[in-house]
Amino acid sequence: MFENLSLKLETALKKVTGQGKLTEKNISDTLREIRRVLLDADVNYKVAKEFIENVSKKALGKEVLASISPGQLITKIIYDELTELLGGDRQEIKLNAAGVTSILVVGLQGSGKTTFSAKLARLLKSQKQKVLLVAADVYRPAAIEQLKLLGEQIDVPVFSLSEPDAIKVVKEALDFAKENRFNTVIIDTAGRLHVDEEMMNEVAAIKELVKPTETLFVVDSMTGQDAVNSAKAFNEQVDFDGIVLTKLDGDSRGGAALSIRAVVGKPIKFSSSGEKLDSLEVFYPDRLASRILGKGDVVSLVEKAQESFDEAEAEKLEEKLKKNKFDFDDFLKQIKVIKKMGSLSSLIGMIPGMGAQLKNAQIDDNALVKVEAIINSMTIKERRNPKVLNGSRRKRIARGSGTSIQDVNRLIKQFNQMKKMMSRFAKGGMNKSSLRNLKFN
Repeated sequence: MFENLSLKLETALKKVTGQGKLTEKNISDTLREIRRVLLDADVNYKVAKEFIENVSKKALGKEVLASISPGQLITKIIYDELTELLGGDRQEIKLNAAGVTSILVVGLQGSGKTTFSAKLARLLKSQKQKVLLVAADVYRPAAIEQLKLLGEQIDVPVFSLSEPDAIKVVKEALDFAKENRFNTVIIDTAGRLHVDEEMMNEVAAIKELVKPTETLFVVDSMTGQDAVNSAKAFNEQVDFDGIVLTKLDGDSRGGAALSIRAVVGKPIKFSSSGEKLDSLEVFYPDRLASRILGKGDVVSLVEKAQESFDEAEAEKLEEKLKKNKFDFDDFLKQIKVIKKMGSLSSLIGMIPGMGAQLKNAQIDDNALVKVEAIINSMTIKERRNPKVLNGSRRKRIARGSGTSIQDVNRLIKQFNQMKKMMSRFAKGGMNKSSLRNLKFN
């Protein structure tokens, strides 16, 4: 979502890169361009204006230290202001230490409420919470069925009734939770295509009944300023505790994400990219600010890797690499680990500088599917001993995987390059030149 914004901000900041010092003129020129970039990204007008004023106040009169360029200094100021704009410190979800934690999920239809409810249930279950999902969208049978299906996938029970009264459904769900010792209840409420009085009254009545520990407003990041307006309307009526940004992997301009916290005055607590149930992330303002400025998010990347990698498997792999016995079975295991970490485009966005380097590249998240198909079309002997892959075997693999011989040849070449690189790394012989010589097409 933020690739274009990042590239335009980088271009704007070049106005002060290489300058001897910060002056009123180069600050003014740079901030005028940044203001235009923010407005083009659909950032709220008042938010953009205040942001530029704050940066200008901090930049004027700042002396540039010998070790810091004007470009670095103003980038740091913008980073600090972006972090503050997005909420400053991370805001964690509240959980009751004793008694039942109740979480009310609200928002417009199509914002991703139901999927988010399941994602949150999965996350809290991994934290040893006993979770119950409640299907309180009584107007859309499809939403109830969707929640049941998602609940089955994560092995979390879903409470529902063939009952058109949402208040009754929620009341009986709370009684059920107490009787069966669930300590966390997540209530998926009904949404509409637009804010209306009937929906607001129902949500307010449910909130009065439940007195939730947390009320979370789910918003589709791709709907731009409409998302900000609906958040404002909901907050005035329901007074929610936090915001959830969904569809951050979309191709919108990102203005809603940058505006919503400042306009509504409530923290962003979670963000989500994609439909996978493991794609929910706790929201860190500083990490997103870093990504927007093209500095990546190495901390989140490492955390994802730690969650996905098995320590025992990693030790086995290291031993195989030292003995130069890395094969296609090992390669396939690493692909599956990478897929667990998220989409290729989202992972690349976390690596500092990669967004700018790959600005014209098409990142195909289905590329790994093709690689898996090729490896799965190999025999056990071929996977364990790639040296036997002659011309006729490669033709058979191409036919079996629905790919071309060129695709198979390219993968084998990349595999051999990776094997050499990883073997050197395992033996302590990795250097920068070997990384530069490794190219993937």
